Amino acid sequence: MYCPPRPTPRPALVALIRAALEGEGNLLGLLPNYAYQMDIGPLGYSRRSTVIVNRPDLVRHVLLDPEDVFPKSDLMVNALAPLIGDSIFVSSGTTWRRQRAMVDPALSMMRVNRAFPAMEAGCADCEAMLADRAKNGAPFSLDLMMSHLTADIICRTVFSSGLATRAAHDVFDAFTLFERSVAQVEIRRLIMDKAWTRVPQKQHVLDACTRIRGHLGDLLDGHLAAGARFDDIASAVVEARDGAGRAFTREELIDQLGVLFLAGHETSASALTWVFFLLAMQPHMVSRVRAEVDSVVGEGPVSFEATKHLPFVRNVFRETLRLYPPITFLPRVASEATRIGQYPVRKGALIMVAPWVLHRHEKYWRNPGVFDPDRFLPEREAELTPGSYIPFGIGPRICAGAAFATVEAVLLIARLFRRFDFTVLSPADVQPAARLTTRPVRQVMVRVVDRYPA
Repeated sequence: MYCPPRPTPRPALVALIRAALEGEGNLLGLLPNYAYQMDIGPLGYSRRSTVIVNRPDLVRHVLLDPEDVFPKSDLMVNALAPLIGDSIFVSSGTTWRRQRAMVDPALSMMRVNRAFPAMEAGCADCEAMLADRAKNGAPFSLDLMMSHLTADIICRTVFSSGLATRAAHDVFDAFTLFERSVAQVEIRRLIMDKAWTRVPQKQHVLDACTRIRGHLGDLLDGHLAAGARFDDIASAVVEARDGAGRAFTREELIDQLGVLFLAGHETSASALTWVFFLLAMQPHMVSRVRAEVDSVVGEGPVSFEATKHLPFVRNVFRETLRLYPPITFLPRVASEATRIGQYPVRKGALIMVAPWVLHRHEKYWRNPGVFDPDRFLPEREAELTPGSYIPFGIGPRICAGAAFATVEAVLLIARLFRRFDFTVLSPADVQPAARLTTRPVRQVMVRVVDRYPA
């Protein structure tokens, strides 16, 4: 029974002091030990009041938000505004409904069977890169590899073209800087600031956002050029009109396409980095993956149809999402004094729905810290508490790319582990950090061996 790395939960005051002393904006350090046992209650110490919600029916109430009481947290909105503006990921109310109606046709183009050739092409390029890495034996960053791979796939899907290597590396570096430095992850502000305090972003954070938006703008401009004809997601968003016949401006297009790019790139890269680390640490699990792939496709291609018949590979991904959900926290803010169940909440309180906590809650999971893909087998379904597993969110804001991400992961696990052995160089140094996504504190360095060298 393998227990992957996680911070050791501490009493609330100790957790607060540890998080403040570490000074790296790792929000996991703020989680006290009692957070993994309670249904709802105060989370540590803060001026504005922070409430964590763990009971599945209350989580559903907050995220469905039938009375529009719990919009996206002001901290998240302010943090992401320089990167994705007032886009569909952070907007609320009538603005969100207008944007969603305009973007929905494009989201329908993310059907997995349509996107699968882009996944295959990205995977083939990655295999070639790994074969070269195997020949020279040099260590490389698993995080960077996954960032480049998922950026390439989502760019092929959204823009009909891959992302150049130099641009992919720049996006990775810029997002890493952004995520580490953005004001949302400043522990002092979380504790001391009042609700709706406007926090200025540092110049290097704004510069990182400008770099990412610049690359997206370059990809978009090919679709805006006179006479351009594309049958892809970007073109569908360009052509979208609202009820009054208005289109998105160029900046709004970058906002909306930026959401699709980051959702299909950064969150997938985070999840896949953890998948490959966890499998590399457990050779017996890799053997099970290979045995299943061999039984379904032998030495043949891993087709779209084949991905439907790899339940163990799929459950490896599901269990990784349980332990390392890409979006660690789903913060909301109480726009008025209200109640969640019988718990009173004051206006301006920060409401934390934390997939990281819910997925490790002692009431809802047996051996919650253990990596156990078989917990998702049909015969163990009775062990699962409905509503306790929300890696893609729930309600009207549920991730539209859930099926896309799952098939992408199954394909990449099946193909890359069938051919390559991965070795983590310093596994004891691998620890998770929660900022905007759940990433390793430092990049995971690996070496790879080609099982079938040319």
